[in-house]
Amino acid sequence: MIRYRLALALTLVCSAAQAQRLPDGVHPEHYTLALTPDLKAATFSGEETIDVTMDRPAKSITLNAAEIQFLDVSETPTGGTAPAQTAVITKDDSKEQAMFTFPQTLSGKVTLHIRYNGILNDKLRGFYLSKTPLRNYAVTQFEPTDARRAFPSFDEPALKATFDIALTVDANDTVISNTNIIEDKPSSVPKKHTLRFATTPKMSTYLVAFLVGDFQCSTGRVDDTPIRACSTPDKVKLTKFAVDAAEFSLHYYDNYFGIKYPMPKLDMVALPDFEAGAMENFGCLTYRETDLLVDEKSANIPAQKRVAEVVAHELSHQWFGDMVTMQWWDNLWLNEGFATWMEHKAAGAWHPEWNFPQDDATNLSDTLDYDAEGTTRPIRATVNTPDQINQMFDRISYEKAGAVIGMVENYLGEQAFRAGVHNYLQAHLYGNATAEDFWTAQTTNSHQPVDKIMQSFVENSGVPLVSLTQTQPGGVGASEVTFSLSQNAAISDRTANWSIPVCFKTADKPVCDVLTPQRKSLPVPANAPILFANAASKGYYRVTYTPQQYSAILAKVTTALTPAERINLIGDRWALMQSGSGDVGEFLDLALVLKQEPNAAVLAHVLDKVSDVHDLIATGADRARLESVIRTQFSPIYKAMGGPQRHEPYDHQEMRSTLFGILGWAKDPTVMSQARQMTNDLFTGKRSDDPGLIDAAVGLAAGTGDRDLYDSMMVAVQRAVVDPNLEEEILHTLAFFQDPALVKRTLEYVVSGQVRNQDSASILAVLLSQTETQDQAWKWVQEHWPAVKAQLTVNSGAHVVGALHNFCTVQRRDEVKSFFATHTVEASDTALTKSLQSIDDCIRLRAVQAPNLNRWLDTHASVGHPASVGQ
Repeated sequence: MIRYRLALALTLVCSAAQAQRLPDGVHPEHYTLALTPDLKAATFSGEETIDVTMDRPAKSITLNAAEIQFLDVSETPTGGTAPAQTAVITKDDSKEQAMFTFPQTLSGKVTLHIRYNGILNDKLRGFYLSKTPLRNYAVTQFEPTDARRAFPSFDEPALKATFDIALTVDANDTVISNTNIIEDKPSSVPKKHTLRFATTPKMSTYLVAFLVGDFQCSTGRVDDTPIRACSTPDKVKLTKFAVDAAEFSLHYYDNYFGIKYPMPKLDMVALPDFEAGAMENFGCLTYRETDLLVDEKSANIPAQKRVAEVVAHELSHQWFGDMVTMQWWDNLWLNEGFATWMEHKAAGAWHPEWNFPQDDATNLSDTLDYDAEGTTRPIRATVNTPDQINQMFDRISYEKAGAVIGMVENYLGEQAFRAGVHNYLQAHLYGNATAEDFWTAQTTNSHQPVDKIMQSFVENSGVPLVSLTQTQPGGVGASEVTFSLSQNAAISDRTANWSIPVCFKTADKPVCDVLTPQRKSLPVPANAPILFANAASKGYYRVTYTPQQYSAILAKVTTALTPAERINLIGDRWALMQSGSGDVGEFLDLALVLKQEPNAAVLAHVLDKVSDVHDLIATGADRARLESVIRTQFSPIYKAMGGPQRHEPYDHQEMRSTLFGILGWAKDPTVMSQARQMTNDLFTGKRSDDPGLIDAAVGLAAGTGDRDLYDSMMVAVQRAVVDPNLEEEILHTLAFFQDPALVKRTLEYVVSGQVRNQDSASILAVLLSQTETQDQAWKWVQEHWPAVKAQLTVNSGAHVVGALHNFCTVQRRDEVKSFFATHTVEASDTALTKSLQSIDDCIRLRAVQAPNLNRWLDTHASVGHPASVGQ
């Protein structure tokens, strides 16, 4: 599953929460589900049989149930002659469990018969309502612990079973589920019909799906598998690109894994209300509309890339997650880390010109920053309750785990790693597995210490710091380099024992060796053009060089390093500055060295960090002086690029967009005038000469926009409902307006009920994040908390709380801590902890680095005389 990038961390929990796990002694074999939803009343009725095996005799069976009204429960022994028994039902809502107690002891194979009623909720989980202006839909989202809201079940990933599913729905509606329809017949209820689906493979409850409505689809086929991409009828024209992406990715995975996709069909369905980015239900993938629907003729490349990535991510889950599932949620990273790493392999093979390796390097650098914070956690953490499990869906389970997998592949080589993946999947098909199962398969296949490496990165929290020192003067190639494992406290746990595959850059391919607590020095390859200790930018560690080594790297930074390696270097220097081991002035010098950078992703990464200097370190006049430096240094480069050209390379488009955005942020008058003109042209129907700049232009214009522009945006939101990407972009642009009266209008709009729950938290988060709007937004949120909280779901509440990490004063930290001490938000305790820690980190960073920034600006900036800057 792809979550909407919630910035959460997870703390370890005590074993007392174990009580929320189901008791052992019974396991399911097969479910037969028959559901009848009423979309107008927002309810449904269900009849269910569960074939179970009693692992030991007992009089009671406990399973999961939430928001379920039981009518009756009985049991019959499978193949026996004993009479049926009726159960006494005992519900424990706090544990989301129901216990069925029978008069006589149960043993062997037993069939449970359950009749019940449920609700189609509005919280985007379980079996819930999704709405358009024309009608209601009934759809599902069960990961991680919400299948129990649709049918009583053994709702834990290891308790796999097969499923027969049938739904009775209105005559004009259809149903899409995990497998193909095998029967469609009129119901005994007038104007309804019943659709029955083929038996599923053995799978976990959280992978079940059934979607009710008038969906329409585009179709395709690859490797004898029929493929559909479906949506509400008004958006079906936007589904073709996803079919093309799925055809490529499915074929790619069939070959890569050496195990053919097992389901009779593949459906991908865009849902109007859907909180996650996408969900890998076996054979029936569900998506937020913006992650599946795109107009391939008019959409920009970033929008197409996003769909390609998400499709590739969810399809890889059909193997990693669906065929083979983690034993328990503490190993969620086996699902999400692998899919995060795999998505760019498939999408990059489809469109190599889209520069996915640079994206990987940027994501890795950002994840290392995230993981270096004091509130981080290990990849594998103890979780038991639904709230704890929900908070596992963070950057650690996705990006860190994916990066560690990529590091191991880089160390072993693609073919050896791929063989280990195949062996792991083959050994656990339709079953469950643990982290140990995965790294044992890789170790056995490769005969390399993968188990030691992966265990250290899965069980230790934080980021190892590799410190290079030259043990003898003279030729670097003949010397040894010593690596210190005494990490900076801001980067990692000093007590951690790491096994790190360090890869040196050479004139040929990288040379990798494993650094351990017992082996603290490694020889440098003789043919290394420069001493660079993270070749290919795949290593999950930071590196600090001696001043001489760093100077040698800078002298050849754009000729000897790849774009991904330059991104890695930027990240290393930024991390050292944040930890207090470096100076912000030195980092800004690096940014100026790279101002003529030929790669868009590298320039974007370093300028993103410069904007962080502006927001996190600079105050008062120093912000204006930093903006002056940016204008003077980068405006000539932007002007020299000129306008768009026919068949312009993607990287060139991205470079111009990056420079346009940073100069607009720095209040460059020429760029701001261009942004306003492009925005005016957009709203008067004039076609832009440079469509790649439209999004940035509208955002910049909104920053200084007036009521007329705001009103135009509100009209545009209503007209954009047939294009979900455009609708989302305009909604989020509302958060960029800075006029206090317009900020107030946006805040009121977010809680008015006119904005989908999935979008309201994102808009609030932007308002709470921006320096220009956060104070007003924070005050308003506190004053209107009941209205704000009513919009929050189990995941989006943590998103709002997490946005508060952008504050940077003691007063705001204390206000945040005090407010949420009495205003609790579901599944957000770790988001709050992380926000408070981030505020403290910002306070410390500003205190240490603001004087250094001031000194650097004294020699580089002259507000009011921009022509003299940098001359």
